[in-house]
Amino acid sequence: MNKIFYPVFMAFMAFNATSFLSEAETPKELTPYFSSPSSNTASPDTDGFIRRWLILEPIEKPNRSNTVFTDSYLRDAFYTEYFPEQFSVFPKHGDNVKVGKQKLKWHALDSNMFNVKLFRFATNMGKPYYGVLFWVVTAIDCEEDIPDIRLSAGSNSASMWWVNGKEAILLSGDRRMVKDDCLSKRLTLKKGRNIVRGAIINGPGMSDFCVRFLKEGGIPVDNIKISIK
Repeated sequence: MNKIFYPVFMAFMAFNATSFLSEAETPKELTPYFSSPSSNTASPDTDGFIRRWLILEPIEKPNRSNTVFTDSYLRDAFYTEYFPEQFSVFPKHGDNVKVGKQKLKWHALDSNMFNVKLFRFATNMGKPYYGVLFWVVTAIDCEEDIPDIRLSAGSNSASMWWVNGKEAILLSGDRRMVKDDCLSKRLTLKKGRNIVRGAIINGPGMSDFCVRFLKEGGIPVDNIKISIK
């Protein structure tokens, strides 16, 4: 084989092998709800929803009813330390954490829908799906500061959301997921990297969430890139 062509050929084969392995990482059971990220960054969908997340396998948090999800209960539940550096770590796909006797793994996934179906994530992977708490995290990269916008979230059931380490939204009570169910105060996405972190808790019933950033007038923020690396 030509000495110049050979290294190019091998690089091409390595790239395609990497791409194939990346696609194969998504467990078959997660389709049609999720897929493996096929690029380093993603854009929001046409409505501004963020679909790329790192999702931790569910932490068991038994609750027979969602009526207990008062503000005080949730603050206690969400600010409890379940694993080291839970408010600062930016994990990689496949990283493991230990929560009590549970050994849980982080999964880098793209939601195939605007809402991230945590119930399907748990059930299709054979994990607990009632009486659970999910942790999710993603990175938002900006080419410039984006001021005076709001984080918008909906969840089933209760949830809390942080932007760059600061609490932005608390959705309490037994609720169904509704687009733009709760808006944060005005905030700024800074130039460079911003970290969005969420915790979603549920007793019985379905679990899912949707998140986006909105400008004044409910216009979705779309000049951002989403990354899990």
